[in-house]
Amino acid sequence: MVASVPGHTLPSPTLHHVNLKTTRLPEMIEWYGTVLGMDVVHVHERGAFLTNDDASHRLAFLTTPALADDANKLHHAGLHHLAFEYPSVDALLATYARLRDAGLTPHLTVDHGMSTSMYYVDPDGNSVELQVDNFGDWKRSTDFMRSAPEFASDPIGTPIDPDAYLAAHEAGTSFEELHRRAYAGEFRPSGPIDLRLPQA
Repeated sequence: MVASVPGHTLPSPTLHHVNLKTTRLPEMIEWYGTVLGMDVVHVHERGAFLTNDDASHRLAFLTTPALADDANKLHHAGLHHLAFEYPSVDALLATYARLRDAGLTPHLTVDHGMSTSMYYVDPDGNSVELQVDNFGDWKRSTDFMRSAPEFASDPIGTPIDPDAYLAAHEAGTSFEELHRRAYAGEFRPSGPIDLRLPQA
């Protein structure tokens, strides 16, 4: 696949991995292993390489005693979240139930229109999105983002109570119907939502 730039045709590379700086190397390795099934390919005193597929690594960590945590991280520009896509809502919700039972719950669950997403916070305070494509087709979800008036008017989407959503799924509701009902607000949580952004 190629990308078009005026006067040029450029090859389109595929995102291979993300590298995060951390002051909590063991905790980060354990968290990403628990949440995403990341296996350690190599670990050393200054970092680690992890993967959850056939690539040599999909996630890397760097650490050094010179690093310091940022107490005002949410108020500074930089990474907001990483995202990982599941092939089905069944896989996403099985992961939600497994993590919930292990004491890990999302800070936000939302139907964005093109995807249903659950956001978790890793030990360093980075947000990690677990999602499923609502159309099961990247072309259709891209077309939705480009042309749907409801997305243009609200690109964040509709917050979801994940337990209510899971209960409807377990009752046999189809994914198409879950998406329709969630996007319409049927599973809206009663409390406030946390976008992990500072208030203006």
